Amino acid sequence: MTHYADTSFLCSIYRIQEHSTVADVIRGSMDQPLHFTSLLEFEFLQAIELQVWLHSRDKTKGYARREADRMIAAWERDIATGINRLVSFDMDAVLRHSRSVSSQTTAKGGHRTLDIFHVATAVHLGASKFLTFDARQRALAVHAGLEVPE
Repeated sequence: MTHYADTSFLCSIYRIQEHSTVADVIRGSMDQPLHFTSLLEFEFLQAIELQVWLHSRDKTKGYARREADRMIAAWERDIATGINRLVSFDMDAVLRHSRSVSSQTTAKGGHRTLDIFHVATAVHLGASKFLTFDARQRALAVHAGLEVPE
């Protein structure tokens, strides 16, 4: 595996956003499927559902159920066709590595739990590139020795 993404990258692929053009170029240049774990998938799908909830309370925020369903259908289609591939991982090993990364970086960089976990997962799975549009997560990935395309 070469690339591992975070939720910011997935959201930019599956919904037109500020970074979608860059995400599409990176995704188009990949010669392997986009690998993901069950935790990354859960976070991505949860982010979509949260946007639906936000929109239901304030129409100027988030997006409607129809857009969410379109995104989820595209995600599932890409899994079914092999464009995206679920990979298993050792949760305990990733948690141990996450704890080490956290003790080295969080007090200085303000990193969130899942950001650390995704970077640790990328390292655990042997990825060389980490795909993100989050500045703090970018710094974390670079600290972990991963290349972060721009």
